[in-house]
Amino acid sequence: MEKLMHLHPLDSVAIVREPIEQLDVIVIDGHPVTFAHALGFGHKIAIRPIAKGEQIIKFGVPIGSATADIRVGEHVHLHNIESNYLVTYTHTHEFTEK
Repeated sequence: MEKLMHLHPLDSVAIVREPIEQLDVIVIDGHPVTFAHALGFGHKIAIRPIAKGEQIIKFGVPIGSATADIRVGEHVHLHNIESNYLVTYTHTHEFTEK
């Protein structure tokens, strides 16, 4: 996981520390994962399966809940996470709520 940084033992995500290119293969928990899309520095990747509704853990604390099942190696971002603390804005209603 040299391109990923696992910050805390309880975390369900790792952070991209070097850009991941499309079709890169990274071993996560002993299993090779092929990335369908490129991902840049700072993005989150699931390092274990996360069920819909389950809390997503980063820095050892919950940062939000999964809005869909998330597979190992899948990008964890606005399209599949909802903040437990603030309104989560998605591409479909960004800047349109008043």
